[in-house]
Amino acid sequence: MCGIVGAVAQRNVVPILLEGLRRLEYRGYDSAGLVTINGGLRRVRSVGRVAALAEACAAQQVHGHLGIAHTRWATHGAPSEANAHPHVSGGLAVVHNGIIENHEALRARLKADGFEFSSETDTEVIVHLIELHYRQSKDLLAATRAAIAELEGAYAIGVVTEAAPNRLICARKGSPLLVGLGIEENFIASDVSALLPVTQRVMYLEEGDVADVGLLTVTVYDAAGQPVERSVHVSELSADMAELGPYRHFMQKEIHEQPRALADTLLTAAGQDHVLPEWFGFDAAEVLASVRAVTFLACGTSYHAAKVATYWLEEIAGIPACAEIASEYRYRTSVPNPDALVVGISQSGETADTLAALQHAKNLGQVHTLAICNVPESALTRAARLKFMTRAGPEIGVASTKAFTTQLAALFLLTLVLAKLRGRLGAAEEREHLAALRGLPNKVQQTLALEAAVEAWAQRFANKQHALFLGRGVHYPIALEGALKLKEISYIHAEAYPAGELKHGPLALVDEGMPVVAIAPNDQLIEKLKSNLQEVRARGGELYVFADGDVHIEESAFVHVIRLPGGHNGALSPILHTVPLQLLSYHAALQKGTDVDKPRNLAKSVTVE
Repeated sequence: MCGIVGAVAQRNVVPILLEGLRRLEYRGYDSAGLVTINGGLRRVRSVGRVAALAEACAAQQVHGHLGIAHTRWATHGAPSEANAHPHVSGGLAVVHNGIIENHEALRARLKADGFEFSSETDTEVIVHLIELHYRQSKDLLAATRAAIAELEGAYAIGVVTEAAPNRLICARKGSPLLVGLGIEENFIASDVSALLPVTQRVMYLEEGDVADVGLLTVTVYDAAGQPVERSVHVSELSADMAELGPYRHFMQKEIHEQPRALADTLLTAAGQDHVLPEWFGFDAAEVLASVRAVTFLACGTSYHAAKVATYWLEEIAGIPACAEIASEYRYRTSVPNPDALVVGISQSGETADTLAALQHAKNLGQVHTLAICNVPESALTRAARLKFMTRAGPEIGVASTKAFTTQLAALFLLTLVLAKLRGRLGAAEEREHLAALRGLPNKVQQTLALEAAVEAWAQRFANKQHALFLGRGVHYPIALEGALKLKEISYIHAEAYPAGELKHGPLALVDEGMPVVAIAPNDQLIEKLKSNLQEVRARGGELYVFADGDVHIEESAFVHVIRLPGGHNGALSPILHTVPLQLLSYHAALQKGTDVDKPRNLAKSVTVE
């Protein structure tokens, strides 16, 4: 849940390391540090932002041709300089992402062997363990391989020693890591975005891999210790795709990028006159034709996308569907369905809980698997038989926006494919849905024009402590997503309920100090929703309603209405109604002065359990 960057070059690597860390700031962190090898080992660490680390490096005139760097999101031990990476032992240094589950036993053993610990972290056992084996082998690769054989849990590590000034060893298990290839220089990182200023050629390490990275060569060994070739990929991303541009925050930028992101995601489908299973893989027709149910595995925002899809699949495709919280599914006793399609959804494709849940489903004999992901060559896409890339582009803000709406678009395509394979999608309906998808980016662009009106609402939320979000049917998960966004970045406590559930408890919360946000599409439940809103008003609650343009809800001093352009948008309505909720949370956070892109205690890519 933190960032790793490493470099071996014939130039000073400190600027490369610092820029790489800056590009990984979106992942969430509380401290940062780096080590360079230049005749000896130099370490600089700081609590807080990468900018503070850069100032310290400049003040100490740190430089070197070999180095590793890290941003830490605290798991074991509070944020402090002592707990910040890299950790050192003798002339060795290590950076680490993940969690070592047997660190207590290893710590006790290493203390017995005379090693002294200066941090509370699980990571420090790794560097001491490598040092222990290095004393025997005098070889960094052999020592690293011997050490990781004793580790239980997840890790991505980078290792350097002052005794080998042109050599960087790295390894991964359960946490992402890649090698970047340059000209007479090479790099490692936990995310390709960190390396875009120096290279777009990367090798994604697979589970159990260890890589020996030098100036001119990179040798990869698999989990069995055998040399292997890993494919070289040229990233489609460019360095400027992760730049802020004219926007105040990445979240605002990414909200406004949704028309483009949706157009890119739907590009292949929008150009077709018919629904094609091949959108999900060359053998998708064979796999999906045998599917009799769908199980979604996801966390957070991706789980909300899955919840929306369950409504679509059951209504349009007539297929049973359920959404499982990945971290719960993997630990509960469930009844496997060999005829189910198991769909893992993750923006990064490295979400530890989702990966483990997918593997658990496969272990139960559920072999029909699909990954919906925004990152090519991620662990999730490699683990599933079928895949669909959302093509949202880099999402830097911790609070997901364009990744969510593109996931919804992908899930709607899946719904159409399964509906057609099951004989439930007539030709006229097929043309209608494809036409609606082609028009979706433009409708999202029109909805973004509501920003000024939403900003005015947000000013009223700045002094609130709590908020309630309501939706019905397929829009209930959108209410969940709206509440999550408000919680994540404004720190206003928010809950979401199906509007029909108000009378079963949540009405007790409603008073004049509790803003109630409602999603009011002009669908078959609109009259039911209006009755629920009256229940709120009868208890003194103040309503903020996002309604379709043709919904009649009378405004008053305590009933505020923002109308989306046009009438009801049919099955795609949840995507349109998401946009103003994103804007509301963004502008509420601006009013409160919180760190919009890097909210406290959170990380972008949740690669630990």
